[in-house]
This record gives sequence, C-alpha cells and structure tokens, in this order.
Amino acid sequence: MTGPVLAVDQGTSGTKALVICPERGVIGAGFAAVRPRHLPGGLVEVDPAALYDSVLHAGRRALTEAGEPVTALGLANQGETVLAWDPATGRPLTDALVWQDRRAATVCAELAPHADELHRLTGLPLDPYFAAPKMAWIRRHATAEGVVTTSDSWLVHRLTGAYVTDAATAGRTHLLDLDSATWSPRALDLYGLSGERLPEIVDNAQPVGTTREFGPEIPLTGLIVDQQAALLAHRVTAPGSAKCTYGTGAFLLAPTGGAARRSTAGLVGCVAWRLAGRTAYCLDGQVYTAASAVRWLAGLGVIRGAADLDPVGATVPDSGGVVFVPALAGLAAPWWRGDLRGSLTGLGLDTAPGHLVRALCEGLAAQVVELSRAVAADLGEPLDVLRVDGGLTRSALLMQTQADLLQRPVEVSPLPDATALGAGALARLGAEPGLKVADALPQGGAATVYEPGIPAGEAARRLDRFRAAVAALAAGSPA
Repeated sequence: MTGPVLAVDQGTSGTKALVICPERGVIGAGFAAVRPRHLPGGLVEVDPAALYDSVLHAGRRALTEAGEPVTALGLANQGETVLAWDPATGRPLTDALVWQDRRAATVCAELAPHADELHRLTGLPLDPYFAAPKMAWIRRHATAEGVVTTSDSWLVHRLTGAYVTDAATAGRTHLLDLDSATWSPRALDLYGLSGERLPEIVDNAQPVGTTREFGPEIPLTGLIVDQQAALLAHRVTAPGSAKCTYGTGAFLLAPTGGAARRSTAGLVGCVAWRLAGRTAYCLDGQVYTAASAVRWLAGLGVIRGAADLDPVGATVPDSGGVVFVPALAGLAAPWWRGDLRGSLTGLGLDTAPGHLVRALCEGLAAQVVELSRAVAADLGEPLDVLRVDGGLTRSALLMQTQADLLQRPVEVSPLPDATALGAGALARLGAEPGLKVADALPQGGAATVYEPGIPAGEAARRLDRFRAAVAALAAGSPA
C-alpha cells in the first residue's frame, strides 16, 4: 500500500494542497492565494508565475505540516485557463487567460457556421469559456512562438519536464474528439491550430514524471480537471446523481457511463476520467459567478463576506420581490450568453441588505436548478439527489434555498476539499496500479442534508420570476 500522497488543487483564486494518508486522512494542509486581474471588456488574466509559485508554496506548507515523506503527487487544474510558453526553458510568453476571460469571443463569432460540427466532434458548445478559442486568440494577437496549452501542461512541465495533459483536461479544449479521446485534426484545422505541437494525452492515473520542486523526489501520478476530481471524490460515478461545487463559479457534473453523450439541452458532454485506458464520460453545466458574485456584493458594502450571508439574510423573511440574475460574467449553460450582464429588479425604498442577499442566493440556486433540469432532459429521468461541496456550502441559507428550488434533497459533503481529495485518490491509483478505484476514494456520507422546505408550487413561482428576468435580460441584448 502506498503511503501518504501530496494532492494539489490549483484553482482560480488560490491553490490548496493536502497531504493525505490512507489510514489517517489529511495530515497536512497548505494554501496560497492567487489574484487574477479582472479588466474591462470581460478580460480575466493572471501572471503564470503566480500560479506556479502558489503550487510550490501550498505544497511545501502541507508537507511541512505533515512532517513525513509522501510517495506520490496528484495535481488538479482549472481546465480552460491557457497560456503560451517556451518548451525549451519553461518561460511564459503570455499571461494566462483565465477560464472566465471573454476576449476570444471574436474567434467564436468567426467559427459560428461550424458550431454544430464542433459540437458533434467535441461535445462542447462554441464559447470562449473553453481553451481552444483562447489558444487561437493568443496565436492571432499575442505570439506565434513556443507552444500554447492549458495551464496544467505548463505546470507539469515546470515540475517534471514532461509534456502531457490528461484526457479530462484535453476534453475541455474544444480540440478533443470526444468518442476516441484523441486530438481532432478537423477541430485543429478549424481553429487554425493544425501546426501546433500539442501535449501527449495521458490517463488520469499513471506515472508521468518526477519532481524535486517540493524537496525530495516525488513521482507525479495523478492529473485531472478540478471539477472531475470533485466528482470522483464524491463517489458520484453512475448515472442518476450529480455533484455541484460552489467555488468561484458553480459547476454541476453528472456521470453518463462509458458512452460519450452530446447534450441537446445546452450542457457540455465531456470526459470524466480515463483510467487504465477506459474512458468514462459526464455531462457538465456551469455557473460563471458564485463565490465571485458574493465577493462582488461584499465589494459594494452590502455584506462583509460569505460568512454574512446567513445572518444578513435572516433579517428578512424573503427577497421582498427582488430578483437577482447574477450574470456578472455572463450566463453559461444552458443559455450560453456570455455577452449578458447581471440584473437586479424589483428594488424599492424598502429594499434592505437582507433582500439582496436572499435574491442572490435564489439567483445562484435557480441557475443550478436549470442545470439539473437540463441533465434530466438529456438522461430522460430526474436526478435523485444533488451532492454539493465548496466554500459556499457553509451557508445554510444558500443550501436551503437550493433544496427549496430544486425540490430534491441536497447532501452537503463532509469533504471541504473534495477537489484535492480526488486528485489525491488518482495519485494513489497511479502509484499503485492494482488498487481498486473505490478503495482509493475518501469515505462518503453527508455532513448535512437539506430537504425542500417550501411547496412545489411556491418553488415554481420563484423559478418563473427568475426565468422571466433572464428572458428580459436576453431580450434587451443582441444575441
């Protein structure tokens, strides 16, 4: 049996690292903040050096706290964040364009006639959220030098010298043939990227190299996208259930088994993971702003932070007729209207901070309901339960609102760091090939279960108000 492993979750606003022991659980933890720059016009970028430094700082802190050696390393990444870099030196040639960045909208507009073909090939809708539009934008407007990849390939190269990406991350590019899980020559041609040197696509659990960046030599044996890592940690591996992570954005994933699915309801069909050469798939829906919307409200002085959601929301019985569509970075699935801006309606002289808090919680929860409905439409049956994790699950108000509008139980994970735990499980699987997947995963069970507390009719009325606000927002903006 492998000993403790180091699991690193390189996220949008920071990097979390855990040292995980198979018998004793988490024995060391570290965190390092990352501060992306939000610029006018929907631009979001970050210094690549800040990403790499955060990985090293968080990892070293976790190892220092654990005080014992580890046998393997697992790394989770943001998925759609991209940069150009020099493969000879590892030096970044551009800033990293964060997944929220919208500057590649011009690339998508040019490719609009090929949107259906790209969807059939890759399972993904045409949107600058994904990596390939950003890669093409960099080639057209920033540099023709070096290689242009998702951030994981650069991080792995800096750590080990290997030039790889995992199958799940490759599935977030818009360049992967979803059925074969190989690079699509046709997609590359459409994006003008046919001449690019792309990383080798590897399984999510296998040795890819070793690193001394944390001190002693450690083999890197697990790689995955952050949301798929959380899906695995939740033990959500069969159709019928889903998980939602409430982080900077909110991300709902539902497994579909061993067959690739193309959503007809506005979701993303993608690779969940590939283990021992066998690919598993999932449907994915995104809410671009969750914790970032809470931070926005705090920036206005309405609350001090996420910890204020419950006490401030408790000062009023309901939203007072206020409806908040928190499309502060556009609307993702199932609408795919990144051009839209958020809206607050129903304001009056009697509107108090508590009404705004409750309206925000309803706006976030309503978007997750729409994702759940889309999953049900694609799979032909409703979800039985929603398992959730992420920092915002600490808000009882948000979680109760989610259960109320969803009209299904919401199970809050006892795993506050599900993404890192999923990466750690993959590190163990890659280091110990005979290990069964179920034996590598953290033990399940819900810390709290929220049951619906309002009648279905009232939930429907609230959702109708939200949908009407989205429709008004869309009608006021050109498609």
